[in-house]
This record gives sequence, structure tokens and C-alpha cells, in this order.
Amino acid sequence: MGIVAESLKIISEEEKNSLDEPMVSVDEHNAGTRKLYIESYGCQMNFADSEIVASILRNEGFSTTSNQDEAELILLNTCAIRDNAEQKVRKRLSSLSPLKKNNPNVKIGVLGCMAERLKTKLLEEEKMVDMVVGPDSYRELPNLIAEVEEGHKAVNVFLSREETYADISPIRLDSNGVSAFISIMRGCDNMCSFCVVPYTRGRERSRDAYTIVNEAAGLFEQGYREVTLLGQNVDSYKWENADKTEKVNFARLLEKVALIHPELRVRFSTSHPKDITDEVIYTIKKYDNVCNYIHLPAQSGSTRILEMMNRTYDREWYINKIDRIREILGDKCGISQDMISGFCSETEEDHQDSLSLMDYVKFDYGYMFSYSERPGTPAAKKYADDVPEDVKKRRLNEIIAKQREHSHINNLKEIGKVHRVLIEGFSRKSEEELKGRTDQNKVVVFPKYNFRKGEYVNVLITACTTGTLIGEVVVEETDLQKL
Repeated sequence: MGIVAESLKIISEEEKNSLDEPMVSVDEHNAGTRKLYIESYGCQMNFADSEIVASILRNEGFSTTSNQDEAELILLNTCAIRDNAEQKVRKRLSSLSPLKKNNPNVKIGVLGCMAERLKTKLLEEEKMVDMVVGPDSYRELPNLIAEVEEGHKAVNVFLSREETYADISPIRLDSNGVSAFISIMRGCDNMCSFCVVPYTRGRERSRDAYTIVNEAAGLFEQGYREVTLLGQNVDSYKWENADKTEKVNFARLLEKVALIHPELRVRFSTSHPKDITDEVIYTIKKYDNVCNYIHLPAQSGSTRILEMMNRTYDREWYINKIDRIREILGDKCGISQDMISGFCSETEEDHQDSLSLMDYVKFDYGYMFSYSERPGTPAAKKYADDVPEDVKKRRLNEIIAKQREHSHINNLKEIGKVHRVLIEGFSRKSEEELKGRTDQNKVVVFPKYNFRKGEYVNVLITACTTGTLIGEVVVEETDLQKL
């Protein structure tokens, strides 16, 4: 499935409140006189796409605002991974209806995967929508806006085999000034039977490696200290130059970004179990600034279900991949999962296979959700969605409970250890506390003292909850003045 949206996740207390909230555009000053309000739903790729949209429209005189009431253009960048994701957008559109009635000059557009899936049907079903734009058509936004301003509805849902937006410098809309996403590829070729992504984001294509490196280097110069390389399946990244004298796979790209500066942390998401290679794992081991953390979606622990899902690996393959990661990187590598409960025809034995896989791996955390049939997918065409909702829910709750148990066990192991933490900002609970992440992507909360976001600190872990590590800064003699 790649990058997962609309999921239940065992998360830190720091993240809990924001999990289901859309990303809202920030207030820009001195950028443009026309006001643009963007809400982004779903996965990190959508958030990254909204930053591309903001960049395209800034050239048309738009600046972003966090206040929908002052916007003349409202865009919802949508997710279609589950029915619940689409219903959330429909409710949001209904809430915008009074605003549209009070100010007919306000234009409303739906972008992203839901736009691509429903196309013109969305205009028929949601009358207040003026514009429907798919993920590969954002360059056409100026023309589509002009069409809407002339009194017409506008649609462009063309899927491209070439578009990567490699030449567009994103505007960081929800940035803490420390961490940023970099999209390295678009689309997906995996064709998992349950997944709508190949139909809403098109076929896989990789971005020019040097535009990625340049973007990462530029972010470091601006003060950012962490980048996450994004793709539906980063391990299948492949690019070659025009004269075919240089070929770059994901391991080489990871190395190129790591070499920008040792103080620039590098993360990536998402890996596919069939494609992550020893070369990638050894690259993680080679460079201290490539984080020891891998998100490796399992989706199920049952070989029979995995075959129906068209995941192209079986239970044994997945376990062998976990063993290989730990053989090369040891226990210091954090591993997280995706897990689906109640896929078509799933039996209690299949469900127990998922739980036993979790017992074997003991993931640090996970994204977990019950199966939601998506129209047009191979699963919807070939299989009956025949697991009752109450059974799906019960199995999901058992998966969540299992993950909570493992997350807590893993966090308890960190007590007494010192971790290098990149400070991201204040804790949600108090401005007397700071929060950051370890190399393994675990959230840590600790006293503020005189440290600031963007700095690295060594933190001794003294306590934990299921989702958060709690600690005290360990300072060198030269940093005593910061206490």
C-alpha cells in the first residue's frame, strides 16, 4: 500500500491529538495579495503535494492563509484510501456550503486522490465544488482557476507517465523549520488488490536524482536538519541521466543525500518488503545520519491472505526480511508496520497468523485499520467483502492491543539509554518541555532549559509511556550554561 492514510496508529501522546486533523495552510506575508486556503487530508504525499500547489499559485499572486473566511480560493487536497476518508471530505464540503452561499465569489476546488477517483461525478454530487483536479494536473491550476472565474466548472484529472514536479520548489506549509518532506517519486506499479493508489496516482516514475539532492541541500542551508524521502515504494526508485551514463537506485540516492552534511538526518518512507535490498540496509549502517528506522508494511501475517492481496511475498519472506534487517543493523533499528484486519474471506486462523507475526517481530509501532472496499480495485472486482463489521472491529482491537503491548515493551527497553535527539519544538503539554525524535523515530519529551529547536541533544531516558519516551538532557561541560 505504501504510505498509509486514515489509519489507527500506536502513537506518542505528542501526536495523538493531531492524527485525524487535516493539515491547514499557514499565513504567508509579503507573498501575494490573493488569498489561498488549503486543507490536506491523508498521507505525507498529499501534504507534500499541497506545498507544490502553493508554490505554483504563489506565481499567480496567491499567498496562503490559515483563515478560510478571508480566502478567495479554498482547496481540499483529498485522500481516497478508505471510504471514511472520503466521507470526512464530504462533511467538510457541507460545512463550507454556508460560506459559499454568503460569498458566491469564493471558489472551492477538490484536489488529489478523491478528485481523481470520482472525476466529474464529484461536481454532480457536491454542487458547491467549482473545480476538480487530479494529482498530476497541478501545473494546470492557473488555467483551471481562470476557467472557473469565467463562470464555468473546471476538471483536469489526466494521469501522466512523466510528471514529477521536479523543477518546482515547494513552499513549506506546515513546517517546524527543522523537518521537511521531499517527494522522490510518484505513482505505484505494485497493484495490491485492495489499494486504489495506482488508479488515483498513476504509474510509477522517479524524479531526477540531482533535483532531489539540490532540494535537500537547500533545506539544510535554510536551517532544516532532517529530510524524509517520500514515495509509495521508495525501494523501487530508479533514475538515469539522458545519455544513460549514470544510473541511480534508491541506495545510491540515500547515500547522495546523506553526504550533503553529517548534521542532516535522512529518513525515508515507505519500503516494500519485496524490494528493500541489502544495499539499502548497508547504506543505513554506513552513514550515521541515515536513521535506523524502517517502515515495512506487512498488511497480514497469513500467506493465503497476502496472496489474495497480491503483495508478492509470503509470511516466510517477510520474516526473513525482518531477520536480515536485524542481522545487519542489530536491535537498534526501529521497525513499524501496516496491518489490515478483516480482508476478504479472512478466517480466525488468518487473523491469528497476523497476531503471531506481530509477536515474532515486536514492532515499535504501527498503522492499523480494518479493510474498506474501494470501488474499482481488483479486490472489489474479484472478492466478496464478506467479513462482518463487528468481526473486523474485534480483530482490529486485538491487533491494536497487541501493538500497544509491544510498543510499551520496546519503550521500557530504552530506559537507562542515552539517545541523540533532534529538537522539533515545544511539547504539546507545556512550553517548559521540548520534544524531539530519536534515530529510531521515537518521540522524546524532556525539560527545555535553554535549548532550542533544530539543535541535537543527548537525552538519558528515565521513563516512558506506550508512545513516548521521557528523559533528561545529558550535557557536555561546554554546554553547562544552557541548563
